[in-house]
Amino acid sequence: MPEPDTRRLIILGSTGSIGVQTLDVVGRLNTLADRGEHAARYKVVALAAGRNADLLRAQAQRFNVDHVSIADECAPYDTPVRRGAGAAESLVRDLDADLVVSAMVGAAGLPATLAAAQRGLDIALANKESLVTAGALITKAAHASGAALLPLDSEHSALWQCLTGLSKDNALTPPLRRAPPGVHRLILTASGGPFRGWPADRIANATREQALAHPTWDMGPKITIDCASMTNKALELIEAHWLFAVPSNQLGVLVHPQSIVHSIVETRDGSQLAQLGTTDMRTPIQVALTHPHRAPAPAPRLDLASVARLDFEAPDPDRFPAIKRAFEVIDRGGIAGAVFNAANEAAVEAFLDEGSSLPFSAISELSGAALDELGSGALTSLDDALAADAEARRFVARKLVEV
Repeated sequence: MPEPDTRRLIILGSTGSIGVQTLDVVGRLNTLADRGEHAARYKVVALAAGRNADLLRAQAQRFNVDHVSIADECAPYDTPVRRGAGAAESLVRDLDADLVVSAMVGAAGLPATLAAAQRGLDIALANKESLVTAGALITKAAHASGAALLPLDSEHSALWQCLTGLSKDNALTPPLRRAPPGVHRLILTASGGPFRGWPADRIANATREQALAHPTWDMGPKITIDCASMTNKALELIEAHWLFAVPSNQLGVLVHPQSIVHSIVETRDGSQLAQLGTTDMRTPIQVALTHPHRAPAPAPRLDLASVARLDFEAPDPDRFPAIKRAFEVIDRGGIAGAVFNAANEAAVEAFLDEGSSLPFSAISELSGAALDELGSGALTSLDDALAADAEARRFVARKLVEV
């Protein structure tokens, strides 16, 4: 039996929901490789976390990782560790790897993701905010270096899998320079979140506990709040634009509460190709890690007979205005994405603060107001993106004083 190949991984955001599940997939794939059921083993060469030092330490010990970083300067750690906001980027720039898993939450993941693209390292991308903030920079760097952007989000993984079947040689690796011929529209599905059937006035006054009660997915608090406002779907639309080279008028959203159909590719002849699966992030994670191969299922298989029905409806732009803002960001280009994303992050952080009285409706209002006031300007460098990000956060901070 031939020895399995070894793929070296750097995992950014290892203690978050996606990072934890990625390591679960890695452990399982290595077991399969040991049994001769998968062609590769995975060696985790570095881990980066935000502040959860205890979990980071346990992960490093379990996977025998020599290089770790933690963004929190004060987090207790009893062995040598890189610290600070730039520590994750330093891992990417200093170490050799075959794949960087970018799973940090928010724009904080941008510098490390851009560094990986510049170095020509393939990226398994869950940090959608990087592409929203600086998609033009990251895709340009990836095209120049040959780096792949392999989507970890279930929706973008679904689009990738469907689009691959439309490519001439049945092989397609984002970021694309142009969509495959014959593509009419890419449709992302959305669960609708906890407020799908709520009237606008009730949504406006939703509590933190209500917004954090997602009906189908188990995610971190920031992403869960974004799902409740449908800002997460707005960010995913912008991400799809950069990954698959489609304009705003070829992107759409369908609310699908069962979360079984993860996305749809509509072709010029009217056919619709969909990817279906259970609501388990380990599947799209494994698709990216094993590309271009397939390994045995890491999650329960879908039983359509037990599902019985699949429902779809159009999103309501009045109750969930973030969707129409996404198309505006795509059409504007430049720093619009950086402003929109940063304002949303700042507003969500304020909403999640237990001492805050900020109404839920203010999240979309603040990100929209920031886009209107600050969302014009060129994006030519990382400094432009970071400056726009900082200005949007200052804008929200000023508005919060007025609330």
